[in-house]
Amino acid sequence: MNIAANIDEAFGEAAGDGVTAHALFADAPGSVSFNKLRKRLLRQVRQAFDDFGMLKGQKRWLVGISGGKDSYGLLALLLDLQWRGLLPVELMACNLDQGQPNFPKHILPDFLTRIGVKHRIEYRDTYSIVKEKVPEGATYCALCSRLRRGNLYRIAREEGCDALVLGHHREDILETFFMNFFHGGRLASMPAKLLNDEGDLMVLRPLAYCAEDDMAKFAAAMRFPIIPCDLCGSQDGLQRNAMKDMLADIERRMPGRKDTMLRALAHVNPSHLLDPQLFDFSSLMVTEPSPKSA
Repeated sequence: MNIAANIDEAFGEAAGDGVTAHALFADAPGSVSFNKLRKRLLRQVRQAFDDFGMLKGQKRWLVGISGGKDSYGLLALLLDLQWRGLLPVELMACNLDQGQPNFPKHILPDFLTRIGVKHRIEYRDTYSIVKEKVPEGATYCALCSRLRRGNLYRIAREEGCDALVLGHHREDILETFFMNFFHGGRLASMPAKLLNDEGDLMVLRPLAYCAEDDMAKFAAAMRFPIIPCDLCGSQDGLQRNAMKDMLADIERRMPGRKDTMLRALAHVNPSHLLDPQLFDFSSLMVTEPSPKSA
């Protein structure tokens, strides 16, 4: 399948009807630069669909919406593809209100209602649990994320969804890889497609090929009502921030390295690593040379 041509054809059909896309894009910029950005992101999402078989057996997705740039962008791109007939899946947006102080409860339901997206807002005070369990001075993110994920799994089951769809992008995947590499002593990252431990839900990351900078530009152009992720108190010195800074420095020095690193995660050679569980080194033997013909 020629994904680029597929997207271009879909854009051409919409333009011919005098309509740009889903109602969410009614006030989107009409500039050439924005349309190029939008088409690039749509192609990358479609590529992830194809590369990881994200649409196989899927009928209904729960799309996690935090109020950040990436989850807004994810929902917009999925709605765009669905409107163009390129995503034959029912979508339901979900925000988990975790009881953070000063969380603006009206923003997401107002936004989702205005654009006509089916949604569910769930209140669970996981913030108090995190505050109680995490020692003073430690970071909240790990426990907060686990509690959020567990609740989203539950909601996905209650809503009859096949998958939980999250807005992690290229940088999230690379940062996780290096966090595991430097601090966990293992080669692992966020997969674009994951079956949960119970085996009843898929976790999908359609933005796996999308650059964070592109998502930021897209969100700014679309003027999404961003909710900051520092409501629980700004926490400096996170390991992930260190990985982000390291990758940004590498990209400044050697442009294009992030894409190269991402490609490396898709081209693993087990025989050139050191994991005997992954490759049977003990069975490697030198074979007898065949007799030379006279």
